Amino acid sequence: MRSLVTVILSVLLLSCNKVTDTLIPQSGNWVDTVYPIVSEKKMQLIDAGSYKTFFGKDSGSFVQVKSFYLDETPVTNKEYLSFLKKNPQWTRSQVLRLLADTGYLHNWQGDYEMPANAAPDAPVTNISWYAARAYAKSVGKRLPTIDEWEFVGAADQVSKNASDKPEFVDYIVKSLLKRMMYLKPVKQEAANFYGIYDMYGMVWEWTEDFSAVMITGDSRDDKNANEGLFCAGSAATTQDLKNYAAFARFAMRGSVRANYCINNLGFRCAKNIVE
Repeated sequence: MRSLVTVILSVLLLSCNKVTDTLIPQSGNWVDTVYPIVSEKKMQLIDAGSYKTFFGKDSGSFVQVKSFYLDETPVTNKEYLSFLKKNPQWTRSQVLRLLADTGYLHNWQGDYEMPANAAPDAPVTNISWYAARAYAKSVGKRLPTIDEWEFVGAADQVSKNASDKPEFVDYIVKSLLKRMMYLKPVKQEAANFYGIYDMYGMVWEWTEDFSAVMITGDSRDDKNANEGLFCAGSAATTQDLKNYAAFARFAMRGSVRANYCINNLGFRCAKNIVE
C-alpha cells in the first residue's frame, strides 16, 4: 500500500455537480426498474439541525440538515436476500458489470445463498452504490446524504454533538481500527442519541452524494485486501487526531467509484418526511 503520508498528501477533496468518472447513468429501464418489497426495518426520526463541516468549500461552516428518517441499522444479508428474490436482475450472476464490479456479492455462496462465514443479520457488503440505491428504491427509501450521515454520526449515546469530547473521538478511532466486524450481527453496541446503531466500526456506508468528494489516482491499484481502501488506518499519521475519523471517512468516499464492491462497505437507507 502507498505510504500513509503519500495518501494524505494526495487527497484532493472537491465539491462538484457532476463526476463523470463514477459512470452514473441518469435513466434507463435497466437501472430504474425495481420491484418493491416490504421492509420491516425500524427507522428513527432525526430532527433538523446543523453540523460543522470538515472538508470541501464550506469547510469550517455549519450546514443545515432538514428532518428525515434513518434506518436504525445497516441493511443486512437477510434483508438483501429478500430484495434479490424479487429483483433477480441484481443477483450475482445477472447484474450488469457497469453497475457492479467483479467483487459484487463474491462472498455469497450463490445467487440466493448468503455468505457461510457471516451472520444473516450481519450487514450486507460487497454492494455497489447502484445496488444500494436499487434496494433503497425497492423499499420506498433512498440513501442518506453525506451531510445527513455526518450529522447523525456526531452523536454519542447521550448527546447530539459529541465531536468535541476526547473520549468520543477516541471511541471512533478505536472503532475504525476493528477488523472483520462486518461478519457479525448488527447492534453489537448501544445505540447513539438518536437510536441509531453501528455508525462506527461495523461497516463503511454508501451515501447518495459520495462522488462529491474525490482524490487523485485509483486506490484499486493497491494489491492488498480491498477492505484496506483508504479506510481506518489510512490516515493514522494525521497530526490532528480530533479530525482523524472525519478524514478517514472523506478519504474513503473519495477513493471509490459507483460500481465498486468492497468487503466492508455496506449501506443503510434514509427517507424524507412527508409534509
